[in-house]
Amino acid sequence: MSDKPEKNTRPLDPSIYDATLDSETLSFMKSSTGIQDDDELKAHVLHIQKRAYSVYPYPCIGLLHFMNRKISSHASYQQALKLGRERKGALLLEIGCCFGMEMRRAAADGFPAKQIVASDLYSEFWEFGHALFRTTPQSFPATFLAGDALDPDFLSPLPGNPDFPEVSDLSALTTLNPLKGKVSAIYARSLFHLFNEDQQCQLAHSLGSLLSTQPGSVIFGSHMGNVEKGTIKHGAIGGQDSTFFHSPQSWKELWCEAPSGDRKSKDIQSQGKLTGPVFRYGEVSVEASIRFIRATSGMEGFRLDWSSY
Repeated sequence: MSDKPEKNTRPLDPSIYDATLDSETLSFMKSSTGIQDDDELKAHVLHIQKRAYSVYPYPCIGLLHFMNRKISSHASYQQALKLGRERKGALLLEIGCCFGMEMRRAAADGFPAKQIVASDLYSEFWEFGHALFRTTPQSFPATFLAGDALDPDFLSPLPGNPDFPEVSDLSALTTLNPLKGKVSAIYARSLFHLFNEDQQCQLAHSLGSLLSTQPGSVIFGSHMGNVEKGTIKHGAIGGQDSTFFHSPQSWKELWCEAPSGDRKSKDIQSQGKLTGPVFRYGEVSVEASIRFIRATSGMEGFRLDWSSY
């Protein structure tokens, strides 16, 4: 879920390391890995990148985007940390976690690692994360679940039973569905724009169904968007030549109905599609904004930052 593989694998470019990793990221990596020498750290990161890219030739791995994911820069991050400090048993979930950089930042900033759940398509991503950060499941005891977020057997878009008992042992989980209505904070970065409009709607409903109804719960993230909603053709990226983008306004409409809306968001139509916004008017507040960005890899566009709380 972190990306889509290249049909024709591009060769790795070691120079991207120096262009991508800023001083904050380097400092975090040094404190996390214990590697203080700059050249040794670079060699370590590029070695793990090469190993991972040989198995999964994803652009986010080839371009080292997994190293520059900064949950700490998001406006809702401090609220997530506050929940970890103040709410008993608060759970933090990242969907599309890749190697787990973001959740390791959250743990380093105080969110209890045992109350963190991370998910992506392949278990090898998490194993590469342990190799990258020189950790083990014992030294970093977050829970990882491999699965497809668009597979209802792994994550259904339908609401769960609010009276279902709390999950006492996260390590026993095999899907995300038992966490319906029980996750205090949910984070999704660089994920939604990988899917078409219907799939983005399904994913929004699925993640919304996991969010706790307790006041202060939050779902937040960022991905590529546009000034206007629609599908845009472009050069081949990760094996696709077009992308559906939400605008800030259409993103808000996806998550929360208008004041006069007639909620049908959990209805399943005959063709099997979810319709309507994820939440009723008044259940959540939704914020969304875009800004133009240009990555060191040369890719550019509008980034949509958002939160529902």
